[in-house]
Amino acid sequence: MARRPGHQPGRRGGLSVSRREACRGAWVRVRDLTVRLGGQCILQELSCDVEPGQVVALVGPSGTGKSTLLRALAGLVPAAGGQVELRAAVSGRQARVAVMFQEPRLLPWLRVAGNVAFGLTGTALPEPERERRVQEALEAVGLADRAQAWPRELSGGMAQRAALARALVRRPDLLLLDEPFSAVDALTRMHLQDHLLAVWARHGFSAVLVTHDVDEAAYLADRIYVLAGCPAAVRHQVTVDVPRPRDRGDPRLAALRARLLALLAQAYDRPAASAAAPVGEARPSSRIGDDRHDDHIPAGAAVPPFGTRVGRAGRAVRRESL
Repeated sequence: MARRPGHQPGRRGGLSVSRREACRGAWVRVRDLTVRLGGQCILQELSCDVEPGQVVALVGPSGTGKSTLLRALAGLVPAAGGQVELRAAVSGRQARVAVMFQEPRLLPWLRVAGNVAFGLTGTALPEPERERRVQEALEAVGLADRAQAWPRELSGGMAQRAALARALVRRPDLLLLDEPFSAVDALTRMHLQDHLLAVWARHGFSAVLVTHDVDEAAYLADRIYVLAGCPAAVRHQVTVDVPRPRDRGDPRLAALRARLLALLAQAYDRPAASAAAPVGEARPSSRIGDDRHDDHIPAGAAVPPFGTRVGRAGRAVRRESL
């Protein structure tokens, strides 16, 4: 049985590779995505992938469109060009998506359970099923005993866990996280990261995380995209080949941290985007640059025919594995 990451807060997180045998989550395919806001081009012909059950981190200088990409995945901003496809891994239906923001955004006039239930707004679930889902979500984040508390009675970490429960109550295939732990202290952040990994291990969703914390990216992610330029595009893809559960003191994570900082330093110095060699078609692979593509695909899963156009990303993307 996999160890819950919360057993050793701040030290170990994730679970063994055996989880991959039952991974669910969503397929995400982004091809040649262009987003313009207020007359400015924020993202230009950006392409990236997320595999079922995978955690992907987006890092890069401030203002390089990381949150815009997240909102495009959520359908909150329109695309001026390109394609975004989200499919449930097993059934091939349109993926269910939930978003967790930087702030908890709890409604002060609702108790914790009411805030979590608010995540089910618009669903036609009968009341007993709604109550069961709320209870399960609160138990998943360790807040079952705070169900009747008011938001003002929660610590910052508890409030973020309540926000995570509100996202989980819809049972998403894809969880989008926009710097969800940036406003808390370092120790609370590590506890929240471990809570997230424990919930991810149990539910098997895919996740896309925006973060400015390279340690967080290295600890949580299976794959890291480095965004840069104005308009922004993917400059580097890095696969995290450190097995789970991970130890924060692992020298491999320290080496990855140093590499990410070097890539970010290059990103800050890089001038505006210019045309370069096209990017080849992305495969559902567990290792960037590796031709094998069945490591993370659950048995019997049907890959939907995305039919996306490729070869127009217009950016040179450095692929590496650390």
